[in-house]
This record gives sequence, C-alpha cells and structure tokens, in this order.
Amino acid sequence: MYYTTPTVDKRSPVLQDTRHNMDKGLPATFHNGFHNEESVRKMRYNRLGKTDMEVSSLSYGAAALGSVFRDTDDAEGLSVVEYVIKNGVNYIDVAPWYGHGKAEKVLGRALQNIPRSSYFISTKVGRYLPDIDQMFDFRAERTIRSVDESLTRLGLDKVDLIQIHDIEFADNTDIIINETLPALQKVKESGKARYIGITGYPLNLLKEVVEKSVVKVDTILSYCRACMHDNSLLDYLPYFHEKGVGVINASPVSMGLLTDRGPPDWHPAPENVRCNCAKASAYCKELGMDFSRLALSYSLDLPLATTLFSSASLTNAKKNLDSLVVPLTDIESNTKEEIMKRYMAPLKNQNWEGLEVEDYRAILSGEKTTSTILA
Repeated sequence: MYYTTPTVDKRSPVLQDTRHNMDKGLPATFHNGFHNEESVRKMRYNRLGKTDMEVSSLSYGAAALGSVFRDTDDAEGLSVVEYVIKNGVNYIDVAPWYGHGKAEKVLGRALQNIPRSSYFISTKVGRYLPDIDQMFDFRAERTIRSVDESLTRLGLDKVDLIQIHDIEFADNTDIIINETLPALQKVKESGKARYIGITGYPLNLLKEVVEKSVVKVDTILSYCRACMHDNSLLDYLPYFHEKGVGVINASPVSMGLLTDRGPPDWHPAPENVRCNCAKASAYCKELGMDFSRLALSYSLDLPLATTLFSSASLTNAKKNLDSLVVPLTDIESNTKEEIMKRYMAPLKNQNWEGLEVEDYRAILSGEKTTSTILA
C-alpha cells in the first residue's frame, strides 16, 4: 500500500497499489509517511484464515480504553492507539460491551487521526449492558441495530470483521445459527462489514457453530486458552485450519492472572489456578523478572495468526511491542521453562468453562442475587 497524497479521507478505505509495499517487504497496510517503517519491518504478519487480512502477530484489544481493568486516562488511551498502529500493529478489536460503549467512543476519537487503510478493525454484537436482564441479546433486530450504533461510535462506515460476542451465553446455539449469524450476513451484504466471526470461551462450542452454520464463519476468537496455564486452543487449530477459519487469540496474560499485579477480584479462575499463578508471579519477583513479559513470549511462540493485548498505558504498550523484537535472555528463558514445569504443567489446562454461564443463569432466574465473576 503506497499513498501518493496525504489528503485522502482518513475514515474511508482508499484505492492503493499494494504491490508496491509487497515488493518492499512491507504489509499492505503500510502507509508511507505515517508508519515507523523500521518497527513495521520488525513486526510479523500472518494471513487470518482465508480472509484477505494479513494481520500483525501482536494486535490491539481496545477493551482497556473502556476502563475495564482500571480507571484510565482517555488522552493516554488516544496516544496508545496511535503508537501501536504507527509501530506495526494493524488489527484492532473492540466491542460495545467494553465500558458499555466507552471503548468504541475513545477508539473512534483516536482513529480520526489515523489513515483508515492502515488498520483492520473488528467489533462485536450480542453483549451490551451490566444489568443482568440487558446483558445479552442475540436477536436479529438487535444485532443489526448494534452494528449501526458501533459504526456511529467508531466514526466509520464499515468494519473489516463483525463478531458475535460470547456465544456461550445464548439460550441455545439455535438462535446463534438461525438468527444472529443470518443477521450478520445481511450486515455483510449491506457493505457494513467484510467478514463474520464468533467469539467465546468454550472451544468445543466455537467448533460446533462453525460446523453447523450455513453462514460462512470466517474467524473465531477465544481468550485465555493459548497461554501459560491453558494452551488447549492448540488442540483445535487443525480443525479450524482445515475449515479455513482464522484463529484470534486474546489475553496472553489471562486477564491479569499472569502478571505481577495479579487478577481483578471478578476473575473467574478457580482457586488452585489463581494460587499457582500467584506462586509463579512471586517466583518471578524473587528473580527480578517481569512475569507478563514471559507470559506474552509464551503465547507469541505458539503457531497463531495473531494475539491480542489490551492496555491503556503507553508504557505497557511500548513494553508489549518491545517483546516482539527484544528476545528473552537465557535467564528469562530458563525462568519461563521452570515456571511451566513447576506451576503450570500440574494444572493440566484446568479452566473455568461453564462457571460464568452457570452464574449468569442463576442470577437471571433469581436463584442468586449477586455475582463475583460476571464483570
């Protein structure tokens, strides 16, 4: 992609000569005069399934812009978005659920100053508000309306990928297959999205929907399933690759479990998983190691098209991008191996599948009044 004029509409894709960039060993999303070419050359890019998107191996999840993990400064968040894209990240993921619209709004402000053709962007439908009876809505009418709301907040006329958010919370898979996915097909046909994806925590459910859907599912996104304490996503890669489905990995630090700070109170991990991760964190601190750097390295070494990280901190964003080009020292590598052997392998990919859904159903039915894991 090569731009001969700086006066293109920054919110709309433009025609471009992608061959020019390919000849120079640069991705099609490279924008001469905008990007840091040296950083872009250091980034790895991979084809996402059978889409036309060559995405950065490390991509940006905008959830943090919605103050999901901590109170954040919007001005710093704007700087984070610009920094990561200028330095090679070309895939951004967001959703109306993150900050209940805030993340999309902040991201939309950031994108005003960034060439539209320098990034691929996805948002989601299906998960919305914190009130338990308004949290999920997978009906076709709400789905189509949600896309328009997201486009307004983002200041865009289309997204590259539209995804169904956390499909395990639907009453059953029938509504996903017979109502939500066909609605997204209409969105695609209208030109408001180019590809369709599904997201969720249970890997077998993602596979089931791909198998049953008459609407083509282009991508799946799962989180905390290709990280140090649970790498079970790898077992499903052959199936998704065979089907031509792109695989997006989210949260290499497992929503805070694999960090020095530790997880938020609402984290759904069972106690022994929390305990082993805390021990691994303490072990890193004793050795002066950055636990999250080791965790990110672990996920980036897996055979995945892209892994999402989320941060509204410019310092942390720079640290994450540096991890791509600054290899682990021998001591760090040895520490990572020791952590895997001592703390992670004994967990045998234990996870929290089903716990959040069970909690949601219990609150919805009135059997419970509060939740510690439905954040």
